[in-house]
Amino acid sequence: MARTNTEDNSQTQTLSAVGHGAQAGALYGTLSNGPFFGNEIRPALPVATSDPVAYPWELPDFEGNVVVEIVIDTHGDIVGKKVLQSLGEKLDEKVLAALDNWHFQPATRNGAPIASKQDAVFHFRSRG
Repeated sequence: MARTNTEDNSQTQTLSAVGHGAQAGALYGTLSNGPFFGNEIRPALPVATSDPVAYPWELPDFEGNVVVEIVIDTHGDIVGKKVLQSLGEKLDEKVLAALDNWHFQPATRNGAPIASKQDAVFHFRSRG
């Protein structure tokens, strides 16, 4: 049940309480009240990973992330990579090279492997 503004005596409000975004909680209720059949989809999970190696002089002047969208096939191999957020060409290359060594347990729908996409996020601290 959603709370109204008159019931909320807290000093702060969530974004959903002030009209931005959805109310907290599942849209269709809890699992016990939902359907007992339908598609069961599980995400791809990494089983082998490696981190990019960057020397201190290659790090950026500020903290940030390199975000890469990866496409995973039904065998768990990465078949597509696209840099969505960059910290410079040199770090992007190191991240893409590290992803060459990743392998996944593929995503599944009702137990059968399916291709999927997800974002891989690599956080880098600043030089200083």
